[in-house]
Amino acid sequence: EKRGKQAFRRDIRERAEIYPEFEREFGHLEGDTIVGKHHKSAVITLVEKQSKAIITLQTNGRKASDIEQSLDRWLSQFPKHLFKSITFDCGKEFSNWKTISNQHDIDIFFADPGCPGQRGLNEHSNGLLRHHGLPKQMDFNGVSQKYLSAIADKRNRIPRKSLHYQTPYQVFLSYLKCLA
Repeated sequence: EKRGKQAFRRDIRERAEIYPEFEREFGHLEGDTIVGKHHKSAVITLVEKQSKAIITLQTNGRKASDIEQSLDRWLSQFPKHLFKSITFDCGKEFSNWKTISNQHDIDIFFADPGCPGQRGLNEHSNGLLRHHGLPKQMDFNGVSQKYLSAIADKRNRIPRKSLHYQTPYQVFLSYLKCLA
């Protein structure tokens, strides 16, 4: 079925060819949207793979132009090349990926349809966000960026065994210090 899917996209397998060390290097993101009540609203979620830092972004709607605008606003806050790639699912909300990629000089890839495990960290993080403040029955239209950031902040302050009992924030900041 083609409805609601990306027709022209960069395959996730290209990521490993371009970035052979992507599993071990900072700056690779997994992204998705969490859809709200009656499928009328959404929140953009991103997770940096090395630090496991969760980012939540407010968007005006679920259209590709809304998603593009929110991602553009967020990525514009950072130096180019801080983030190397983003891997999304094949949802049509990411159909403006070429514009985002060109504006911010970031590679964008797409997981295979029906394979959420290819972006497992993001899917797991979305489940945590759903459980801790962004439930399915919630309408995100009236939700502020401050609220969304507070939900992510709570998760990013919890030490993780996989990060040697450091928090995602600590690991994220340690990478930023190394790059400075």
